[in-house]
Amino acid sequence: MKYFAGIDIGSTSIKITLTDEEKNIIGFKTSASGSMFYKYAQETLDSLLQELNIDKNDLAYIVATGYGRKLYKEADENISEITANAIGAIAAAKEYGEIKTVINIGGQDSKAISLDSEGNVVNFAMNDRCAAGTGKFLDVVALKLEIGVDELGDYHFKSTGTPLSVSSTCAVFAESEIIGLLGNNHSVEDIVCGVHYSIAKRIVKLVKRVGVKEGIYFDGGPAMNEGLVNAIENELGKKIFIPKYPQVTTSYGAAIMGVDSYRYEQNL
Repeated sequence: MKYFAGIDIGSTSIKITLTDEEKNIIGFKTSASGSMFYKYAQETLDSLLQELNIDKNDLAYIVATGYGRKLYKEADENISEITANAIGAIAAAKEYGEIKTVINIGGQDSKAISLDSEGNVVNFAMNDRCAAGTGKFLDVVALKLEIGVDELGDYHFKSTGTPLSVSSTCAVFAESEIIGLLGNNHSVEDIVCGVHYSIAKRIVKLVKRVGVKEGIYFDGGPAMNEGLVNAIENELGKKIFIPKYPQVTTSYGAAIMGVDSYRYEQNL
């Protein structure tokens, strides 16, 4: 049995997905990027192979993507995260239907990708200038409110008032706003809800830059936050599809590209 690895080396986390020759996900693993991208990517891959009891010699092809993709010298190929994200989204949503718009929120940036009917990227927009619309901002908010990141979704749905305004476009100033809201005795639930809607408004502006087309897919770690999903859907006025493993869509797309490249090289 041959296996294919997609390694997504992001600015805050490393995601690795293994597939078989039929492009089925065999397993995946995530870890923090730290300061040594290559070392931690190697350690994460070795750990995943060990967990799955797969010999490294059975890896037929490795594709690297993401911020640190060119640092992984053992990769047979490297591709942009935009391309990998689109490929992974289409595959992950094949039972859902046609995907035309992809929303990705990463650790330190957010993206909107527009696809044509063949799944080709026709336009994309990225916000990487400020952390206020990213996963890192959610980490900061949770820390400031003394709750877990995985609890944010629950707090969102416990909010009973109008979502509070968190209008700053800078994460540092937004953090100051949150401190002020706490000082004015606003509940944690209402603050969390306000933060989610603040991020949602930024995401919707990004999506509108590439054009809102039906068949909307949302991935990245923050897509596991049901409160944020709810806020984006309300701001867009449309339902969005969340895959089973939203945090590894891009690495999955890279692995799929590996299968295709291997078949091409082997004339299969």
